[in-house]
Amino acid sequence: MTEPTSIGHGGRLTIDLASLRANWRHLAEVADCPETAAVIKADAYGCGIAKAAPALWREGCRTFFVAHLSEALTAREAVPDAAIYVLNGFPPGSAPAYRSADLRPVLGSSDEIAEWAAANRNEGVIRPAAFHVDTGMNRLGLSVPEALSLAGDPVVAEAGIDLLMSHLVNAEVEGDPLTGRQVADFAKLRAAYPNLRASLANSSGDFLPACRTDLARPGYALYGGNPRPGHDNPMRPVVRLDAGILQVRAVEAGATAGYNARWTAPGPRRLATLSLGYADGFPRSSTGRGEALVGGVRCPFVGTVSMDLIILDVTAVPEHALYRGAPATLIGDRLDLDTVGRNAGTIGYEILTGLGRRYERVYRD
Repeated sequence: MTEPTSIGHGGRLTIDLASLRANWRHLAEVADCPETAAVIKADAYGCGIAKAAPALWREGCRTFFVAHLSEALTAREAVPDAAIYVLNGFPPGSAPAYRSADLRPVLGSSDEIAEWAAANRNEGVIRPAAFHVDTGMNRLGLSVPEALSLAGDPVVAEAGIDLLMSHLVNAEVEGDPLTGRQVADFAKLRAAYPNLRASLANSSGDFLPACRTDLARPGYALYGGNPRPGHDNPMRPVVRLDAGILQVRAVEAGATAGYNARWTAPGPRRLATLSLGYADGFPRSSTGRGEALVGGVRCPFVGTVSMDLIILDVTAVPEHALYRGAPATLIGDRLDLDTVGRNAGTIGYEILTGLGRRYERVYRD
């Protein structure tokens, strides 16, 4: 961190839009599909739809996926001419809201298909939608037999379905047999619906030739997450989180720190406190496992991560790097998203999408 954090915030979240755009370009090249979309749900994985979507549009992305109608409306303001699909279907009676903003529901049941088709007939205008078939996730979507039984049914055309899609369960694991079964089932669906564009590849699926279809739809990897666990991360980091040290103190052996005295100093230690905590997206499960970089040194979290404060053991940090306001890096450099996630006993996705709104946000492009 080259600048002090704002006095009004506990930390600075820097979002590199140039890296976001570079990641989209790289994924488009790797996927080698006719089109590469972008998943911008969860407020563009915590990076902000209002900033991320226009940056991706400028790079050439024309299709976006979100989870909810509210996100789709935000995206529509950000990219007025984009094709925007809403992954989580649409609630009963919400067709007018979708249609007024030119949004495309991802239809995952016969009831949803029938309702959207009826809205098309009533308006006299066929507006597009996607067709979601479940090939193994067992969350949303028609079953493969249900979808195959609808092949040739006029309701498919009446619903304006222009995209056939499914969701990979375990694409990050190379050679996973479930992925092979999903690919085989999706091939049957494509044969039954030869006139529909198809989309199967997520971030990890972009790297699996068998999963490449007409439209790739990466998400996590766009924002710097590693789509290939066990391999070097091919993506550029997008998010960086820095905070200034509030206070440094020396403690003797036997002293405790944090709520419930869960940490006891094994010897003389220097501790530093940062002004952020689980309300800012660092799970309480990071207690005793998380780290920050101070003066280039990995400093473990000690004591319980609290709502607004984290304590570091900075004993190994050179004295000249320890002072009030000294920078600490919680995401960035050697602490990438996936490392931070593992240290919290979770995944980088949760860390990224959980980053709170209390940070000073700085966008660089």
